Amino acid sequence: MMQPHNFDRRRFLQSSSLALLLGIQEIARGASILAVRVWPAEDYTRITIESDARLQTQQLMVGDPPRLAIDIEGISLHPALRELVGKVKHDDPYIAGLRIGQNMPTVVRIVFDLKKAVQPQIYTLTPVAAYNYRLVLDLFPARPTDPMESLIAGLPRESSKSTPELPSSATPPRNASLLDRLIAQRKAYTPPRAPSGAPTPALTPDQDSAPPVAADTPPRRAGNRGIAARVDRLIIIALDPGHGGEDPGATGPAGTHEKDVVLQIARRLRARIDSTTFRGSPMRAFMTRDADFFVPLGVRVQKARRVQANLFMSIHADAFTTPQAHGASVFALSDHGASSSAARWLASSENNSDAIGGVNFARLRDQSAQRALLDMSTTAQITDSLSFGAQLLGQISKVGQLHSPRVERAGFAVLKAPDIPSVLVETAFISNPEEEQQLLSAEFQEHMADALMTGILRYFAQNPPVPRSRQI
Repeated sequence: MMQPHNFDRRRFLQSSSLALLLGIQEIARGASILAVRVWPAEDYTRITIESDARLQTQQLMVGDPPRLAIDIEGISLHPALRELVGKVKHDDPYIAGLRIGQNMPTVVRIVFDLKKAVQPQIYTLTPVAAYNYRLVLDLFPARPTDPMESLIAGLPRESSKSTPELPSSATPPRNASLLDRLIAQRKAYTPPRAPSGAPTPALTPDQDSAPPVAADTPPRRAGNRGIAARVDRLIIIALDPGHGGEDPGATGPAGTHEKDVVLQIARRLRARIDSTTFRGSPMRAFMTRDADFFVPLGVRVQKARRVQANLFMSIHADAFTTPQAHGASVFALSDHGASSSAARWLASSENNSDAIGGVNFARLRDQSAQRALLDMSTTAQITDSLSFGAQLLGQISKVGQLHSPRVERAGFAVLKAPDIPSVLVETAFISNPEEEQQLLSAEFQEHMADALMTGILRYFAQNPPVPRSRQI
């Protein structure tokens, strides 16, 4: 990878005017470009250039305004590169636009005009599954957003147009600090009701007889960014829609991608979670991905642990080599062998997601420590996960057929958070033509989201979440 001092800044600025010099006959030298893809998301934007041979690159970052130049060596301008320009949309979080030019006879330069400072990661993936060689450019924000702050920001709060009137008992003295005033406002504030568009499953007496209590969230005002606002007893459910981006997951006979339908189900479940309180505590769903982009398995676990999730649910759509396989399944982690040969096969398939989706293994820090973390799963976590899975399985059975009547176990990498009860739900077999159509049905997705929501509440009724204080 080229260092900045090896790059001529004047040549960079001059060559940027060679944008889109595509009028000459475009024949690749050495490698041929097969496809280009762009995956924009708030977490990061990924650009993938697929080729029939490994591409060699050098890079340079230029600031104010921020730009990134990538030199691809050993090729000439290729027709497929035309598509890269048109695939960058105006709402991309990080890329304002790009230009392509023939910088040297065998070097193509791509200049990305950036909307904000980024931390780029550029690496090559070897052929796997349906992909040939891939040059991957990941643009991560230089200042990542705090996921906990985003969750708390979604809680009901004081209207920006008016300040709620405080009862005399809650009014702090005039000489009270700003923090004291915010705490008093939090105690006195009553937020609006949840929108009717996101139904909440009714709680039966054996689940929770306590009436819903509104979340008490400190209002945000200009100038109080330096104050640590605390939200007590916030219950967070980590929802993990499987696959995404370069990794489509399983594909049904009609061409339906697993990554698409599981994201739709997760969004429906999120609406239910976000409009629910449990024994006075607001619930919030944290999505490991809320768009079509890839998240490595280990990062999914790290995200859930970072927000101190009370539960983790990975949502998938199963597939098998024959179309006859059908029904839903729920899986928990196994710290030894899989509970069945089918569970072992599925875990192996799902754990291959990183290779297909594309992970920059060379940039992982302290891999041995990360592997140790994933192996720390305790018996208590597995026991809780099995209990959680059993509640879900009982509710899913009311939606459709089950593939297995018990919670199966296998070594799924995504279930290895040592301190969070974690399950993987296979909602149906996307390889079954009938169930593929079910997965595409809004009615089935709604019923599945209802079942998962009720399972969560039934689990909490028997295993109340541990109160935690979360600060931003």
